[in-house]
Amino acid sequence: MDPDLDAAFRPSRLRALMEHFATIKDPREPEKVRYPLDEVLFLVVAGTIADCEDYDEIAAWGQSHLTFLRRFGEFHFGTPCADWLRAVMNRIDPTLFQACFTDWALALRPDAPTLIAIDGKTSRRSHDRSAGRGALHLVSVWASNERLVLAQQSVDEKHNECAVIPDLLDRMTLDGALVTIDAIACNPAIATAITARNADYLLAVKANQPTLHDEIARYFDDPLAATHEHIEVDKGHGRIETRRCVVSHEVDWLTANRRHPGEPRFPGLRAIALVEARVEQAGKLSLTRRYYISSAAFDAPRCAAAVRSHWGIENSLHWVLDVIFGEDRSRLRTGNGANNMAVVRHFAINAVRLAKGKRSIKTTRKIAGWDPDFLAQILQPKCR
Repeated sequence: MDPDLDAAFRPSRLRALMEHFATIKDPREPEKVRYPLDEVLFLVVAGTIADCEDYDEIAAWGQSHLTFLRRFGEFHFGTPCADWLRAVMNRIDPTLFQACFTDWALALRPDAPTLIAIDGKTSRRSHDRSAGRGALHLVSVWASNERLVLAQQSVDEKHNECAVIPDLLDRMTLDGALVTIDAIACNPAIATAITARNADYLLAVKANQPTLHDEIARYFDDPLAATHEHIEVDKGHGRIETRRCVVSHEVDWLTANRRHPGEPRFPGLRAIALVEARVEQAGKLSLTRRYYISSAAFDAPRCAAAVRSHWGIENSLHWVLDVIFGEDRSRLRTGNGANNMAVVRHFAINAVRLAKGKRSIKTTRKIAGWDPDFLAQILQPKCR
């Protein structure tokens, strides 16, 4: 189908958003509902896009933009106060809310992503010591090329990330994609979960796999090893960084021998890689080396690009959430509020990124807060 025709028949971003909100079960007694849940969620998402960081700011923004809000819903009784918003967001089932977000996010891009990064992030001030609850840790799935959040799942502790990764992968189509994950997921079970879904893995190897790490390091130290190399140099601000990516497809020696002689240590393993970064700045030299395993038989340039794209989840998602959306400053600690507001920020960051054009995310949010018409364009873009 012609892309323009396809866009014309695809539901608008706002309509899709409201349809997905409608699937979330309202935890309140029907006779006591003064503010419909879909209108509340719309208010919270719109206020977050418009540069609000907490319930007090969202409530104040909603009161001063009631005319704007009534362009998209009845808001018969106006908008709720901050305490009421807090109570409702604390009671929404986070599992259903996360599923609602995933369905909406995947509908934004009907084509399956080709490069996916998975990583976890902790909201540092979301812990509740009086209740014996640790800080919220959220594992996110990131479409590296599209720079969109596709899914997320909360876990109790960072070491439980591996338990939720297969469930996250089940929520989307992975055919032909390359999935990159940090060293915490470098184990055969995760590798199997990825290859079983017709995708390839690129997993970092660090000290949590000491034997594998040392074996790969010794291999690349051997001058006779069969390798392919790619070098990139970046210069700027008195800093010179030379990145060297070395790939080898000679992996038959990486065996487990647990169940039978010659058993592969990882399913479908086809490449190992070394990524070396040499940085010269202010007369000082630093050198770091990282090692990877992959089921993709890629060359060194593609491997280097995939590794760099994984760092994008830190710079383009986690850093933006902390610095631009103030996630690390949030003190939501009771009920499901911290979890649900983390999902709201993902709604907002996707909507802003799709609409920001050449502006920064920070500037786009500022303008959305000042100009209701611009915010309306973010929520309901016109077909081109």
